[in-house]
Amino acid sequence: MRFRAKIVDVGCLNHFTRVVNTISKLAKVCTLRLSTEKLYFILSDKVANGGVSMWCELSQPSLSISSRIVTHDIPVGVIPRKLWNDFREPGLPDFDVSIYLPPLKTIKSVVERMKNLSNFVVIEANLNGEMNLKIETDLVSVATHFKDLGNPPWVNEDGTQGFSRARVPESMAEARVDIKKLLQFLAGQQVNPSKSICNIVSKRIVYFILLHEDVSLQYFIPALA
Repeated sequence: MRFRAKIVDVGCLNHFTRVVNTISKLAKVCTLRLSTEKLYFILSDKVANGGVSMWCELSQPSLSISSRIVTHDIPVGVIPRKLWNDFREPGLPDFDVSIYLPPLKTIKSVVERMKNLSNFVVIEANLNGEMNLKIETDLVSVATHFKDLGNPPWVNEDGTQGFSRARVPESMAEARVDIKKLLQFLAGQQVNPSKSICNIVSKRIVYFILLHEDVSLQYFIPALA
């Protein structure tokens, strides 16, 4: 079976291309879900089994302006309705710390240098807007420190602001992750997000949220022992 899509307006096409190019760097195969309002790109590897997971939403542009129509056929496989529940939006874990990220290019530059020294990197952050990237081996210990990043004002279910877990602001939450998986995520970004957020469930998972205009991308990387 083949999938055919039409994109109206060159600006929308360029925007869509940047999103697809980003996804292609993160996954060779992914699930595409369509609705009347949004497109969803889904990578549903089981984080609990060591795989990464991704959820990307792209709002469908208005089709009222016709400047150019581009048509492209690609082969697809249709997912049976009985399996649709496997591709729902992932629930956000009960994180310990949420923090705004410095420019992704800066993090990418740091991680690229670190990967030559270790296969793993520790990401740690606190509620004072501080984040560290660290590698530790028998031969070397290296750390890069970021300050004054700020912490997102999340809203609880009861409408109050705050985090789901009470923490001492200076206390660091940390997770040790595969440095190649982190670098793959950083190297694939072509969306240039207006906001980048890192959430840490201590010693369990790191998940990133990238926001830019009508695009949001969530990316989950499991922690290693």
